[in-house]
Amino acid sequence: MNERIQPYDIKMTKSYNNLLEEFGSIRAGRANPHVLDQIKVDYYGAPTPLQSVANISVPEPRMIMIQPWEGSMVKEIEKAINMSDLGINPTNDGKCIRLVFPELTEERRKELAKDVKKKGESAKVAVRNIRRDANDAMKKLGKSNEVSEDEVKDLETQIQKMTDKHIAEIDKAVEEKTKEIMTV
Repeated sequence: MNERIQPYDIKMTKSYNNLLEEFGSIRAGRANPHVLDQIKVDYYGAPTPLQSVANISVPEPRMIMIQPWEGSMVKEIEKAINMSDLGINPTNDGKCIRLVFPELTEERRKELAKDVKKKGESAKVAVRNIRRDANDAMKKLGKSNEVSEDEVKDLETQIQKMTDKHIAEIDKAVEEKTKEIMTV
C-alpha cells in the first residue's frame, strides 16, 4: 500500500473498530459483560470504570454477576447501574450484585436490529468522509505537481478499493450482529 494513503486506511480501520465496540454494548438476549463497559462508579469521589472496582462474571447465559472488591461499593455500583440506560434492575445480596437479562421480545429485537443498521450506516458515512478527504489530498498533490496525473488516478483507485473493502467489512459486521439479535 502506498504510504500516502496508509493514514486514511488506519482511520477507516478505526471507524470499523469503533463500530464493533458499539456493537459490544448492544444487548442481544444473553448476558454480555461489555454492556457494562460505559458504566462509571463513584469511587471515593472519582468516576471509575466498573471493571476497576469489581469482578464481573457470567455464571449463566442470561446473568451477569458483579462482585465488588470492597463491600462498601455494593450500593455505589447498584446506584450506577440504576442510573445507566441498561434497563435492568440489579438484585443485591449485600456481597454481590446480579443482573438477570430478560428474554427479548420480538418488537425489542427489531428495534435493536434497526439500531445496529443505523450504527452501521454511521460507520459507512465516516469511511466515505475519510475517502473524500483522501481524494482531496491526492488532488492537491496533483495540482502542486508533486505527483503526476496518472499517479493521482492510481492513488484514487487504491483509495476506492480500500473504501470498498472497509464498507464490505462493516456490512458483514452489521449482518452478523443483526442475525445474533434476531436469533431466539
